[in-house]
Amino acid sequence: MTDIRLTQLSEKHTAGIRERVPMTGLTDFFSRAFEETMRVLQAQGVSPTGAPFGRYHGRPGDTVDVEAGFPVDSPITPDGPVAPGSLPGGRVVEAIHIGSYDTLERTYSELERYFVDADVTPGDVMWESYLTDPGAEPDPEKWHTQICWPTA
Repeated sequence: MTDIRLTQLSEKHTAGIRERVPMTGLTDFFSRAFEETMRVLQAQGVSPTGAPFGRYHGRPGDTVDVEAGFPVDSPITPDGPVAPGSLPGGRVVEAIHIGSYDTLERTYSELERYFVDADVTPGDVMWESYLTDPGAEPDPEKWHTQICWPTA
């Protein structure tokens, strides 16, 4: 069982790329978005203030409206597809998923049960913060992903 809690978060500035992507193309999109966003941040002398994130706008189907990038201290100057944005503040249901990205569905199922049991309505947007760098930790069973799902 995943530890799930209702908490309050502050809004965070972000820099990233948003696209509609086929579900089968998510890995390539994340790679490209993180690399391009980091290139723009370095060119602007900006450092990320936290882990990379993937933000999902609406429920995924064959395609997903997704944004990927990094939290930053203040809005960046747009550069090509890299744009300023934010992760919303307010009440969120939060869980830490431990394991491969391929098993995230289990944690999302637990989150959906939490919403029903707690009689809380989920919002239309959720995001994942990738707390473990797969380059530094090659064992996917040790990866930690924070899932934040704002309430409606």
